Amino acid sequence: MKSLEELQAIRDKMKAQLSNRGMAEGDDVKIVVGMATCGIAAGARATLKAITDEVEARGMTNVKIAQTGCIGICKYEPIVDVIMPGQEKVTYVHVSPERVKTIIANHVINGNVVEEYTYSHAVAKA
Repeated sequence: MKSLEELQAIRDKMKAQLSNRGMAEGDDVKIVVGMATCGIAAGARATLKAITDEVEARGMTNVKIAQTGCIGICKYEPIVDVIMPGQEKVTYVHVSPERVKTIIANHVINGNVVEEYTYSHAVAKA
């Protein structure tokens, strides 16, 4: 850092990221990432970062991102729940950073569940 302005810019960026990590209210979409040991070992940190980066890059202020512990289906990690207002929760499995853009674009923005990434689809295939 070379100036106070640079430090303030970093602070403002971090504040914006943290504001997206609250609880969903009203018309907010909530995205929950499983961050227990099994999730982290499977790559959940990179998935969480990809979600945060994508939401920030798109300027989505109606999306709240949260972390949770063990979801209980370890072999499907990283696991991400998407909770749209007035709809049932959708659980996505094996969510890599590459899948994040598809989930955000199709489900969160356009309301179309990406069926082939869901838990129910994975169980049906097994």
